[in-house]
Amino acid sequence: MLLHLPGSEHRMGNLPCFHQINPLVSQDGDLVIGIFLSLFSAEVNSITGADLFASPPNKACKPYQWLHKNYQQALALLFAVEEINRDSHLLPNISLGFHLYNTYHSDERTLESSLRWLSGQDQPIPNYSCRKQDKAVAVIGGVTSALSVQMGTILDLYKFPQISYGPFDAILSDKIQFPSLYQMAPKDTSLHQGVVHLMVYFEWNWIGLVVSDDMRGEKFLWEIRGEMVKKGVCVSFTEKIPVSERTQMESHKTFMPRIMTSSGKVIVVHGDTDSLMILRHSQVPIFQIEKVWIATSHWDITMRPLYSQGFAFHGALTFSYLTREIPGFKTFLKTVTPTKYPHDALLRGFWLSAFRCPNQPEYLEQELCSPNASLDTLPLGSFDMTMSGFSYTIYNTVYAVAWALHEISRRKSEKRSMVNEEYLVPYSWQLHSFLKKTQFTNNAGDQVFVDERRRSEAQYAIMNYVFFPNETDALVKVGQFVPKAQFGQDFTIWEDAIVWGWWGSKVPSAVCSESCLPGFRKSPLEGQPNCCFDCSPCPEGEISSQKDVEHCTKCPEDEYPNKQREHCLPKVVTFLNVKESLGMTLAFMAVFFSLLTALVLGVFVKFQDTPIVKANNRTLSYTLLISLIFCFLCSLLFIGHPTTTTCLLQQTVFAVVFTMAVSSVLAKTIIVVLAFKGIRPGSRIRMFMDPRMSVYVVLICSGLQVIFCGIWLGTYPPFPEVDTHSQYGHIILKCNEGSAFAFYCVLGYIALLALGSFSVAFLARNLPDTFNEAKFITFSMLVFCSVWITFLPTYQSTKGKAMVAVEIFSILASSAGLLGCIFIPKCYIILLKPDRNTQGQIRNK
Repeated sequence: MLLHLPGSEHRMGNLPCFHQINPLVSQDGDLVIGIFLSLFSAEVNSITGADLFASPPNKACKPYQWLHKNYQQALALLFAVEEINRDSHLLPNISLGFHLYNTYHSDERTLESSLRWLSGQDQPIPNYSCRKQDKAVAVIGGVTSALSVQMGTILDLYKFPQISYGPFDAILSDKIQFPSLYQMAPKDTSLHQGVVHLMVYFEWNWIGLVVSDDMRGEKFLWEIRGEMVKKGVCVSFTEKIPVSERTQMESHKTFMPRIMTSSGKVIVVHGDTDSLMILRHSQVPIFQIEKVWIATSHWDITMRPLYSQGFAFHGALTFSYLTREIPGFKTFLKTVTPTKYPHDALLRGFWLSAFRCPNQPEYLEQELCSPNASLDTLPLGSFDMTMSGFSYTIYNTVYAVAWALHEISRRKSEKRSMVNEEYLVPYSWQLHSFLKKTQFTNNAGDQVFVDERRRSEAQYAIMNYVFFPNETDALVKVGQFVPKAQFGQDFTIWEDAIVWGWWGSKVPSAVCSESCLPGFRKSPLEGQPNCCFDCSPCPEGEISSQKDVEHCTKCPEDEYPNKQREHCLPKVVTFLNVKESLGMTLAFMAVFFSLLTALVLGVFVKFQDTPIVKANNRTLSYTLLISLIFCFLCSLLFIGHPTTTTCLLQQTVFAVVFTMAVSSVLAKTIIVVLAFKGIRPGSRIRMFMDPRMSVYVVLICSGLQVIFCGIWLGTYPPFPEVDTHSQYGHIILKCNEGSAFAFYCVLGYIALLALGSFSVAFLARNLPDTFNEAKFITFSMLVFCSVWITFLPTYQSTKGKAMVAVEIFSILASSAGLLGCIFIPKCYIILLKPDRNTQGQIRNK
């Protein structure tokens, strides 16, 4: 049966300060547990040490705020105690009772409540107890680490076992510092990994962190930052919320605007519900701000001071403990009404507040509104029918104390057959050795260990908070995180089931800089985290096929990037092919001019006895024509797939035949000059008029070129080359000269002979004679030199097939110039003006 401590009803009837009564509820029993829960908050900034131990009637009633959802914890305590007292196998013939106190986030009120429990009266007196010592056996309390330490300071002096149901804190596991403190919550050692896994899954990398300003908050901050660095996630801001109510009231106007106006769109909140109480009371902006809240296991995001303020957290994701359902708990909750527990003033006060009874002070004599209502009709912001993590831990904690007491009772019963009641009731300090070893299987089938070293890691359900326009809300399971499961099964998320904020149905973007698309790379910004960057196009010849790459990769030699530089394409193998239009045109021109030259040669052979043929040294004319035929034909070596043979022959054949052609022109020019010089009486030049002189000139000049080409082939010969860089997207097959010096020396030697021929012919251009070739040779050498002077810069500036085509065109043009300027006028006379090709015409001249 539930009842208040003596005198409490009287005070309730005279004062509306319901929250100042301690204990709030008590149930007598052979053994009594003290439990400290956070059921409502009050302003504490005006409390001083002077009025700490003043009697409640002398205090002014201060405003307080019900924390409706925490009342489930009180009902979990009541449910567990009733189950234990009904169980004939657990603590038989011994009833278990409790005293329920409210805790506040202040050192003064915590000290006051602890002394009240120890002294057994409302006005605490240190080192004095009005209650029998044998009834009080343990204290369950400490929703936060700070409260556990504050309570432990007093309780440890009397070796009172204190069992914390709050979040597990590794610091409190130090038995030297906290020898009487036990923790029942599962370990949250992998919580930060689950939160970061969620960030990585949704590709969020610009995250705000809000933690409670205590050791647990610092530890979580250190752990999650390290994990975020490993996964490439950056912290946009960090905000520490003070755990003291007094400090919260002083600072909430400054940190909440910073959080809401920050650039981080995803905010991780870590801390227990009471430490982060200020987030519920802070003003929420009237306009919608695109923020995604991620709450960790101990912050109840559904708890809020006003029903309408749930919209600010619509779409939030929260990590809740993944626990089994305690059989009968929901049924028990549905049956809880003030009429079932008429002496429970706490339930009556909760009922009045939760069902929003209008203008009804919390008096016992007052008629209740909705007396036959059920807790399952309350909205989620006021009450949750699903057992919370705190309630589950409280349930297990009560059973842990019961099993420890049961073991003490069993051992004492074994020692004495006749046991009196006084001997069976243990002292509180005797409970320690039994608590450490306590382990049992609860009614949900879970193994429970009081020994922290055997405690399992927590598993989490990922819940999605949905706030509906009609001001109702719900938590929907959208995934889970099981730390010790196999890879791929440890983290599960059902993205389609998630309801995001009011701004849309798409996954919100939470990045410092938008992702760099394929084809770009990240360029870090000086002084900024690595999540903030610019996007730069990949350099020439490099690609990036994925988003947000830091370095582009080069394509293989036989591939090239596409225009977007997203992937590599195979290069087109190219060379001057005779099947192409350019190659076909050049080949046709080479064959055409070679046949034309052969035709001219045939004309000269047919009319070899005519004066115009005989007057210009038939042998040199034949030699020059044959050389020109080979000059035209050698250009065909440059067309087609380059091979070792063609590469060796291209430049060397070209050099030799062109040298022969130019040497023949030079010999012709020399002969013309010598002929006119030698006709003078007594001239010594006549001795050089020997017909073999022209042959010597051609052989000597050509022989020097042959020797030089032989040295070239013997040292650095030309070779086939695969050029992958000269032309974008193409692999050019060409012949490498082997030695650029040798190549230009060959051209220089030909140019030197051509320049000599031009100079000599220019000097002899005005000599009188009908068949004087000097003028024609001058024009031909002018064309020849012009072509090859133009060739050099053009050849250097072109690449690939164009380079080869330029050389072929230069060969054809210079050869055609020699043919056209020297022989076409003669053929015109031979074929069309035969009357001018006679001895009489020569005499007339």
